[in-house]
Amino acid sequence: MRLKKGAPDLLLLFSALFLLAIGIVMVFSASYYDTLENDPYFYLRRQLTWAAISIVAMFIVMKIDYYRIKPYINFIFAVSLILLLVVLFTEPVDGARRWIDLGFTNVQPSEIMKLSIILLFAKELTKTGPRIKNFFTGLGPYLLLLGVVGFLIMLEPDLGTTMTIAGTVGILLIAAGLRLSHFLVMGCSGLGTVVALILQNPTRMNRIVGYLDPWSHASKEGYQLINSLYALGSGGFFGMGLGNSRQKLDYLPAQNTDFIYAILGEELGFIGAFLVILLFSLFAWRGYRIALTCPDSFGSFLAVGITTMIVLQAFINMGVVTGLLPITGICLPFISYGGSSLLISMVALGILLNISRYSQN
Repeated sequence: MRLKKGAPDLLLLFSALFLLAIGIVMVFSASYYDTLENDPYFYLRRQLTWAAISIVAMFIVMKIDYYRIKPYINFIFAVSLILLLVVLFTEPVDGARRWIDLGFTNVQPSEIMKLSIILLFAKELTKTGPRIKNFFTGLGPYLLLLGVVGFLIMLEPDLGTTMTIAGTVGILLIAAGLRLSHFLVMGCSGLGTVVALILQNPTRMNRIVGYLDPWSHASKEGYQLINSLYALGSGGFFGMGLGNSRQKLDYLPAQNTDFIYAILGEELGFIGAFLVILLFSLFAWRGYRIALTCPDSFGSFLAVGITTMIVLQAFINMGVVTGLLPITGICLPFISYGGSSLLISMVALGILLNISRYSQN
């Protein structure tokens, strides 16, 4: 029985909007120097535009009962698959085919797929029920579909997004009652696949070399990680002050996208960096609480998937920036510059907030 609709989870909303506000400020600070000669407000304007669009989309989705999405999930997933195929025929940028140019903006299909596969799996897991404990008839179809999606994204190639999707699906399947033995098989198979993908690709091998011993490869493979660590180390406890980063002055690549957390740590120090961790932790707490208190399995699976998708990606990104993980090339949700990622994250937040309106909080 569905509960009467109540107020959305304000702590969840607060954590996301606070992260978004931090992101807008840091995108401007991190990109200002690069565009100083032409238009120093270029990235700020674009991020503000996407933020406004994303907030409107979030509030619209928050008002729509998440059960009304169900009839359209198969269509959404099919469109996402088609977009993953279409992007493979686009012109490569920096050796990768990840964006479809629409003229006025670029669309990243893998970002859309992250949410689409959560929607599909949440819907199907409500039907599978206890059969998920059977490897072939229960778990098999999910692994097959995950394999197809992962294969298409790896053709771009994009190992970071593939790992995020795989990790999110893994947590979803555990929530659905996956056997521990099956999880171990999945984990070992996934780890073996990642190792094989790294070994057969020189670029990924170079990233591992740079990760394991960046100081011996300071001018090449370890260059980005070293400058990221310099940024974080220079920030100290209180930071160098907003706008005073030195590493953004053409030293640290991707300073307003994948490595924006390093610039944040340099300018706002340990306090600013830890605040971001606290906000994502708050997001995780409220998101999983919504999943636990949701009155139906569809909403519960959706909440688990969305929360995991955002939090896992955030901690992978911060792990990369701090040198705990090899460089994977994924952005920091709500904070990094980028329209597709921000819009999908905010739409996902809107769904999660709608679920919270029916949860027993």
